[in-house]
Amino acid sequence: MEFLSFDVTKKTLALRRAEVPVPAPNEVRVRVAYSGICGTDLHILDGTFPCKKEGLLTLGHEFSGTIDAVGSAVQNLKVGQKVVVDPNSGCNLCDYCRVGDYHFCDNGGINNTVGIFRDGGWSTHAIVPEGQVYLLPEGVGMAQAALTEPLSCLAHGWDKINPVNVGLNVLVLGAGIIGLLWSCLLHLHGLRKTVTVSEPQEKRRSAVKKLGLDYGVKSPAELKSGFDLVVDCSGSGPAMEAAVPLLNRGGRLCVFGVASPKAKLTIEPFQIYMKELKIVGVNINPFTFHKGIALLQAMADTYLNYDKLCIKTYSLSEYPKALEALKRGEISKAVFKLQ
Repeated sequence: MEFLSFDVTKKTLALRRAEVPVPAPNEVRVRVAYSGICGTDLHILDGTFPCKKEGLLTLGHEFSGTIDAVGSAVQNLKVGQKVVVDPNSGCNLCDYCRVGDYHFCDNGGINNTVGIFRDGGWSTHAIVPEGQVYLLPEGVGMAQAALTEPLSCLAHGWDKINPVNVGLNVLVLGAGIIGLLWSCLLHLHGLRKTVTVSEPQEKRRSAVKKLGLDYGVKSPAELKSGFDLVVDCSGSGPAMEAAVPLLNRGGRLCVFGVASPKAKLTIEPFQIYMKELKIVGVNINPFTFHKGIALLQAMADTYLNYDKLCIKTYSLSEYPKALEALKRGEISKAVFKLQ
């Protein structure tokens, strides 16, 4: 098999080859079809996001594919089935897991994620636990299915910020792939003329217009107050800090974008008191992967077009081009096409 190997100590990435691994009794081997590059992956590569502490790691936590081998104890999955993989799980033993918050689990959650702490989908083959494999519905393409994991995170965010009623004035910060997907999600739920997307880069502002959602698109300098909800998709402390004063009384800030652990946000407590502001954090996708698949089905034909979303596919060997295109802002997302 071919795979991209990240040397955690040296912070180097290289294309390697090895024998195809054999799944353990409770594991499934997936022949990967499409595997996305997430913003978190970029942070891991530059050493600003926690991952496996030593040795080699195959990144990739957003992938679809076909089962080509199952372990001896696997009963509910078969070779040949098209699947998507939830990279996250819990230990099922700690207090967090037992109340349904496995994303806070010290041994699971983000601390045991496939593609971050265990080898993932930047490979022709990936070994994953049976319980983290989901069948892909009929009629949904493999390329679109590679977006299931981020959609499942959006589903968790949607649950956290509801109610989001039609007519609410919403500001989306950032027009990278997550900002574009959030814009589509809001549109899917009926929000039309009352959504504004803020983005400093002209090329990304053009990407929002390309979606045809009829949303307002502005640079940060053009923003004025009057928002009921701000959804941050930028991970930028200064962007969030500038957006808080734009909130109406009773307004909410949803922190969805993954910021650097060293980023700071300054807020005046008096304004939180006077306006009764709320800050809502969203961390991965606890028990919402099935909702991500439902969103995949609901959004596929209308919203999840790679061209409209400015997503470009690459082979594994083209990883330097893919990473450079992302860093330069030429595309919203890069996805490895392996089949």
